[in-house]
Amino acid sequence: MKKKSIVCGVIASSVALAATFGGCSLVSSNPAADMNQVVAEVDISKAASFDKELASYSDAVGSSTIIKREMMTYFINYYYTYVQNYDYSYADTFNLILDVLVENAVLVQYSTMYLLMDKATNENSALGYEPNALKEYLEAEENGGEAAKYEYLLGADSKEVLTAEYNLRSTINSAIDSREKEILDEEDSSSGTDTRIAPGGVDTEQEDYFPQKEGADGKIELDYNIYTGYAGYSLDESGAYKKDALDGTSVETRRKAYRRFISGLASSSYDLVDTKVEDLRNVRDLKYIRDEYVTQLEQCVINKYYEIYEDEIDNLLKELDAELEAGKYNLIGSVYQDKLGSQTESYSEESSFSSAIDSMSDTNFVLYAPETENGGKYGFVYNILLPFSETQNDDLKELQARYADSNLDGGYKPEYYVARNNLLKGIKTTDQRAAWFNGETEYAFNAADSGIEYYNNGKNSDWLFFENNISSPDKYEALERYDGRYPYNGTVIEKDDDYLLIPNKLDIDDMLKEFEAYINYVSGCTASTSKTENYGKAIEDDGQNLYKNDKVNGKYLIDYSNFVYASGTVDFGEKKGEAYNRTNLLNKDSAQYKVLSAVNELQYAYTTDTGVLSQYLGYSVQAGDTSYIKEFEHIAHEAVNKGAGTYYVCAGDYGWHLIYVTYTFDEGNQYDPQWAANIDVEGTFENMFYEWFKSSAISNITTTKKDKILTNLKGDATVTKYQSRYQNLLDLDKQ
Repeated sequence: MKKKSIVCGVIASSVALAATFGGCSLVSSNPAADMNQVVAEVDISKAASFDKELASYSDAVGSSTIIKREMMTYFINYYYTYVQNYDYSYADTFNLILDVLVENAVLVQYSTMYLLMDKATNENSALGYEPNALKEYLEAEENGGEAAKYEYLLGADSKEVLTAEYNLRSTINSAIDSREKEILDEEDSSSGTDTRIAPGGVDTEQEDYFPQKEGADGKIELDYNIYTGYAGYSLDESGAYKKDALDGTSVETRRKAYRRFISGLASSSYDLVDTKVEDLRNVRDLKYIRDEYVTQLEQCVINKYYEIYEDEIDNLLKELDAELEAGKYNLIGSVYQDKLGSQTESYSEESSFSSAIDSMSDTNFVLYAPETENGGKYGFVYNILLPFSETQNDDLKELQARYADSNLDGGYKPEYYVARNNLLKGIKTTDQRAAWFNGETEYAFNAADSGIEYYNNGKNSDWLFFENNISSPDKYEALERYDGRYPYNGTVIEKDDDYLLIPNKLDIDDMLKEFEAYINYVSGCTASTSKTENYGKAIEDDGQNLYKNDKVNGKYLIDYSNFVYASGTVDFGEKKGEAYNRTNLLNKDSAQYKVLSAVNELQYAYTTDTGVLSQYLGYSVQAGDTSYIKEFEHIAHEAVNKGAGTYYVCAGDYGWHLIYVTYTFDEGNQYDPQWAANIDVEGTFENMFYEWFKSSAISNITTTKKDKILTNLKGDATVTKYQSRYQNLLDLDKQ
């Protein structure tokens, strides 16, 4: 599992401001001179408890200044909602913002001195000499300014420096993109507004990613530039951005969007650029943008310090574990046993356990399940709902009114279920992903010539979705529990700036064939379906066979097994069984993960029950009574009791339910951890539990370290605030 950086600063670029906040009347009367006032100064070298080991590098930081404009940009971009939505006063909000900026300054100064010490003491072997880090740092600042000193600190042409530059340029492009999209939408009134939930991770870049190319001297260079439409910033000069440019972009629309962006920065509300002095077409040389680059570098400096600190802690944890008893994983084992013991006590009652499983996640583990009163299991299911059409729904409502009978189990006369069955036979489902073509966000792409292999049954199109994630795994995160090789099921015709979609219509038998075939394609497993004999017979003789022989409270109860149309199982191969399935649930090399990702993708393609698309492993199913309709509850219980890989189809008042069991709980301990075998196998329980433990431990220790730094170094001796210079912001509540 890739280690995620723990960002302990709150520094963030305010470039997006012009794209997200058109203006702020609160400050329209403030001239540029007012906004450039220094509202606070920070110098941690004056602290009484200053680290002695860093004393030699105190000359590196001097006094950092915070200007009033920084307070305003943070307010507009991040803290405006505190006043609007959380009932904060302006005074409390601006005091909070200033405190955040002061903390950032403290962390930057401390991290700077620590990295200088690290460079002087730990880079000797790599450099071949002992650098005079402080001297070289100060020379870089003198010759190249603020940015140069941080570039030296991080390493010239280092990954961190290139990442900072990429983050800045991509943020500017995104800000201009949002303006250009407005322009393109103004010119094209046919832009869609429909949405459909997308899988987790869509268009999310990998952490620390930046597009790169090899320069003439063999060094890695950034292959990405800002696109404004002006000289030096053309689309052809934009490198990797060119692939992400908006459909319909042109020199005219881009320049227009860029002018709107600059207009926002230059407005009297912000005064971030000087329209009389600066060359507005050369965006990278604008002072405001250069300052934002420094902000990005400062964030990298903080992150690099914590990466070094976290690596030291990580190694310490490994050494501690090895010291306890080599190869026995005592440390992680004891953490697991402590958590298991706590849950055994907490989850002894079903009510507390059922609440716990609803919050289960990759980092929130359920290790123990209680004994159930009826001997059933708890679990999770995916639900592909194939619904009645609008006309069929109208007919169903008429039938419900005609055959309603509160004296009978289910609330309807037997004839209702006979008539409902006739409607079910007529259900024709279609691919529900039209919004990914013509909706608010276009995700579709033609994969015919992409070199990507994908499923095709002879009727599907060549159109897939989420090209970034599917074709550029080095840049974008993998989609969560989603395979991505199931094309739109129908004909796709590109028409002007729109798509004409002619979906194929599937009845329940067609859907089951697609279900089996795609699972087999993705996983290499075999999905085997059997239709039930009861379903057709149950509604013969006006539905009298629907009922059980025994009365309860004077009523004959419906035998809901009669609504089961079909059932099946997926053969996971040699390695199967609930214990193995749970351990390897998210192991991408395991059969059950491949099946899980295939079924989840079919949910996105066909279900009209969109609530299930936002769930971790689907809907949780209790062992006893549930809030689901009785038909669904019955098959969910049957399927969950048979274990992961089981699927059922049943009739209901919403249409056909095709459910698949993703995960189940056995009574007692859920895992028998095999630390040595699985701790390094990504996606296994052992690996996820260990990564969670390390991340939690490092996060806690790092947070403690951060708090200690701020406690020792943020005080009256090190921080000077000039409240009179920002008093007008605190007084906004009085206006």
